[in-house]
Amino acid sequence: MQTLSDHILDIAQNSIRAQASRVEINLQENLTKDSLVISIKDNGCGMDATTLAKVTDPFFTSRTVRKVGLGIPLFKQNAEATGGSLKIESKPGEGTTTAATFTLSHWDRPPMGDIAGSIVILVSANPDIDFIYRHITEKGVYTFDTREVKEIMEGVPLNDPEIVMALRQMIRENIKEITQTS
Repeated sequence: MQTLSDHILDIAQNSIRAQASRVEINLQENLTKDSLVISIKDNGCGMDATTLAKVTDPFFTSRTVRKVGLGIPLFKQNAEATGGSLKIESKPGEGTTTAATFTLSHWDRPPMGDIAGSIVILVSANPDIDFIYRHITEKGVYTFDTREVKEIMEGVPLNDPEIVMALRQMIRENIKEITQTS
């Protein structure tokens, strides 16, 4: 995982595999506190205490197609490399929340990457799942909610190629507006 958007995509894919019907992705950047918090919350099947205790072990995975699961351990490693941390809360039948804290200016923090592209990939590949993306900075808050977009689109699928391009551009412009430094 070379960028934070890669981590977001990976963790959100875990939510999808956990049969979530709603995935909330929150980024909170605070220049004053020099912090970045990324959280992904879902209403999927959740994990029991035994699974939760093993989830940061790179040699543990619940998937049957491979014997290692590196996404969460790498997310944890990248957060800790900046002096941050990773916290995961989960309850069977209720869902999971994964939250990573990074020191924003730390030289070991991976770059943001294409957040808008990752959100649009998730939305277009999983049009039946509700995604809420919230980006918070000291300059403002941007929220993208597929429930609102679906209502506005009146039945036009969110994976229509023209819609995908428009959504990507809209998300990029709104992120830029609240992250631009003067």
